[in-house]
Amino acid sequence: MSKKIEEIAELLVNEINDFNDDVAKLETINQELKETKIALDLTEFKSILESHQRKTALILNSQERILDRFEELLKNARIYPTWAVVMFIILLLVAVGALFYIYTLLQ
Repeated sequence: MSKKIEEIAELLVNEINDFNDDVAKLETINQELKETKIALDLTEFKSILESHQRKTALILNSQERILDRFEELLKNARIYPTWAVVMFIILLLVAVGALFYIYTLLQ
């Protein structure tokens, strides 16, 4: 029985030593991880953002030109063309003159 106790004690000592070695390795790895600095490479992300920004600027410029064109068209827009308005006024004057002429003939 004492021989078995000695074997178990020896196994326990070996396991404790292995455990201590593993803890020491983990502490070393933990210290290395704390000292390790991670650098992020954002150059690809920046190039994608710059490309998107250029495309957005082109679209915005195009929309501004279209809006300017619409504003110009609205400024020049008229309900009736000029020639139609002139003809209407002339015909109105002729009609009033004809009515006045007929009225003066009847009296």
